[in-house]
Amino acid sequence: MKMKEIRDLARERSVKLPYAVSKVQAVRLIQIAEGNSDCFARVVEGECDQHGCLFYQECLKLSPQD
Repeated sequence: MKMKEIRDLARERSVKLPYAVSKVQAVRLIQIAEGNSDCFARVVEGECDQHGCLFYQECLKLSPQD
């Protein structure tokens, strides 16, 4: 997902993002605003049970590979 798409999602959810925010930080702020855990890019050993998450595939890609 591109940063513009993430900014659009934030705007739709009334989440104000700082001007210079990273993709990871932006997604985590959206997750918190939705009442979810800010777990984006923190998957451990490729295991995540949030298969319905909008950011699921990208999260797996960005998480540390241990």
